[in-house]
Amino acid sequence: MTDTMHLHILGIAGTFMGGLAQLARAAGHKVTGSDAQVYPPMSTQLEQAGIDFTEGFDPAQLDINPDVVVVGNVMSRGKPIIETMLNRSLPYTSGPQWLYENLLRDRWVLAVSGTHGKTTTASMLAWILEYAGLNPGFLIGGVPGNFGVSARLGEAPYFVIEADEYDTAFFDKRSKFVHYHPRTLIINNLEFDHADIFPDLAAIQRQFHHLVRIVPGEGLIIHPAGVPAIDETLALGCWTPTETLAEDENANWHYSAVVPDYSSFKIKIDGAPAGQVKWDLIGQHNAANAVAALAAAKHVGVSVEDGIAALNKFEGVKRRLELRAQTNGVRVYDDFAHHPTAISTTLTALRAKVGDDRIIAVFEPRSNTMRMGVHKDTLGAAFSNADQLWVYAPPDFDWNTETLNAPVNTKILDSIDTLVDKLSQQSQAGDHILIMSNGGFGGLHNKLIKALK
Repeated sequence: MTDTMHLHILGIAGTFMGGLAQLARAAGHKVTGSDAQVYPPMSTQLEQAGIDFTEGFDPAQLDINPDVVVVGNVMSRGKPIIETMLNRSLPYTSGPQWLYENLLRDRWVLAVSGTHGKTTTASMLAWILEYAGLNPGFLIGGVPGNFGVSARLGEAPYFVIEADEYDTAFFDKRSKFVHYHPRTLIINNLEFDHADIFPDLAAIQRQFHHLVRIVPGEGLIIHPAGVPAIDETLALGCWTPTETLAEDENANWHYSAVVPDYSSFKIKIDGAPAGQVKWDLIGQHNAANAVAALAAAKHVGVSVEDGIAALNKFEGVKRRLELRAQTNGVRVYDDFAHHPTAISTTLTALRAKVGDDRIIAVFEPRSNTMRMGVHKDTLGAAFSNADQLWVYAPPDFDWNTETLNAPVNTKILDSIDTLVDKLSQQSQAGDHILIMSNGGFGGLHNKLIKALK
């Protein structure tokens, strides 16, 4: 650990940078920061940690002369505060690099990577280690129900991190995760996403291979069996033992549903029965996430029996098929899904749970990739398990959502208030309304719940 320093964090309200701020503060450093908008839950977490932050990026905030400016990947050349920082030759670094050099270098890092499921799997893994009495540190891009915060310093040696493939900073175009130097690595899945920074899937695979290259020979890489994009990446060179998971008996870790919605499933390891999970989560994707977490925990010495006992008490993650309200017989869920695969798996899970009840999907195509229209040809089919689809397409949207071709009754609206009015009037007792967005959706959740009352 270095001597204490004063960090000023640009972009402090994001889940990663906000988590980093809390870790640095817990390690004894002075932390200040700023962001364009700071709102709950991150503003609450920062206030509770005693961290001062300002709204906006006025260059005058750099007059406090911090020991180092930690630059978030939302910052770009041309912003006055960045130009001032460079002109004054202030010391600066990226969040991932600061994290490694000051907190992770001496820890056993367990990293969870992949296109989908990182937050949930990392939350499960941190909870399993906590349940086993290991008091792990963690930095997760969401809020696990069992902890109530997205980051914690914990005790050495174990540290769980959500390992994101997005780029690091305007001066470092490598993926964030290459900075973490994991000893235990989960690769959940690998698909094309982040079209704003990656031209194609091969470019993402290259970054994943940079990560594979630095996992020690005494480490472990855990991944689903039979995923071509992952197999191709590992075939570029892998110097670390691997373990596979699948519903296929040929994988090292095999899982199978006891009930159709996977709220209970059985596990075998190399063909031998290893126990049964019975929990509050649903969906085949969550069973896969759980098995990956069990395998990673076993790598650091936690028994599968203890891991299963922990999963049976796992409370889920905010914004992951989270039941927000039940009003006049209508259930309203919040989910972060914003990629066709994630949308499809979430709806498949909900369908298995609710049977023939009516599911109304409400979707905001908000991510950069979605706004660019990259997934427009595969997006419609992802909603096949819904009975209705309501899409919010703001007036400045980049492509015509009328071309969605979803196989269900689809309504497209350019006003959130109109959407709330019409949906609240047309919904009826027994409906399940699933709201999907990777942002705040203009406060739609609370407006709809209020209107339904």
